[in-house]
Amino acid sequence: MMNRFASCIVLFLFPTICIAADAMEQTLQNAGTNRAELERAWKDCPEAMRPGMKFLLMHMPERDAKQLKAAYLLENVQLAYQARKELPWGKSIPEELFFNDVLAYANVDETRDAWRKEFYELCLPMVKDCKTASEAVQKLNMELYKKLKVVYSTQRNKPNQSAKESIGQGKASCTGLSIILSNACRSVCIPARLVGTPNWVNKSGNHTWVEIWDGKWHFTGACEADPKGLDRGWFTDRAAHAKADDPEHAIYAASFAKTKTHFPLVWAPKETIVSGVNVTDHYAKEKKPTPFAQVRVRVIGAKSGERIALPIEVLKKGSTASPILATSRGPTADLNDVLTLHLTDAETDFIIKCAGQTLELRSPKFGAESEIVIKIPGK
Repeated sequence: MMNRFASCIVLFLFPTICIAADAMEQTLQNAGTNRAELERAWKDCPEAMRPGMKFLLMHMPERDAKQLKAAYLLENVQLAYQARKELPWGKSIPEELFFNDVLAYANVDETRDAWRKEFYELCLPMVKDCKTASEAVQKLNMELYKKLKVVYSTQRNKPNQSAKESIGQGKASCTGLSIILSNACRSVCIPARLVGTPNWVNKSGNHTWVEIWDGKWHFTGACEADPKGLDRGWFTDRAAHAKADDPEHAIYAASFAKTKTHFPLVWAPKETIVSGVNVTDHYAKEKKPTPFAQVRVRVIGAKSGERIALPIEVLKKGSTASPILATSRGPTADLNDVLTLHLTDAETDFIIKCAGQTLELRSPKFGAESEIVIKIPGK
């Protein structure tokens, strides 16, 4: 058995071991009366899986140290390692990404539900024939929410719902939808993390989406799969204007591992318990002159005030050319996801038709942004 003096020599020669030991001991101290549960999780963890368990014990928030049970942690670790063996992309995942973005049992500050087994059993049949992680993510994003019967809604109970809470209501915010997709990805060993901004540069509000790793980080809107693949979404133009040096308008990725930056929680703006990474540079683009006028079109019921998905026709006034055809966003689209027309014939008058109504749009200017609201009588 190594004596205390020999242990000190090892820690001196290998300082990272000392850091890990200090971090784990701090977590055990934070656990208070729950310490025995965390010690049992470490003791009962299979040797091959201990690096993963050590990562969780080093980085878990204090509130988790006080309440999480050994059985919860052991099941989470065992299922994550099992998925890594079974899925074809598991072997190529760097260990630090496996720990932080697959093995981690939480995304932000959501309720700590035991989700991994249920999601593994639900998602594995969906992706069993997929050749790549990217293909699997697309499959999950297209099929999962239909199976779970969960839609975007501003009527959800809270923005940071756990997957179980969102499934129970059938409603979720963009954050809740993103937690579902991230959990689904992690359950089948696809590194996934929540990404978001506290407020778009145009002050239109916050948004959360998901990044997945397949050789590099890619993004997708949760419950907003684009048939053309990843790295597409209604929010890309807004993200292009993000500001890395402005905390309100930067873009952050959540991290289970502790960092020097915190992931902003818009529902708890003073809370800094969730670590993050500033990833604005992945999205922000060099500012160039805008060669079009940007017009957002909302269609709502005059009585209900709810958004309605209806066909829209846009014609250049006095022209015989075919109209632009589009569809307004309905109530289950993200609140900031609005039908946006990019009119390249700027400084021309346009006619907009919807549900028997005709509106005139007078000569929008290049680079200008405007919004039209069409109210449908009787709805």
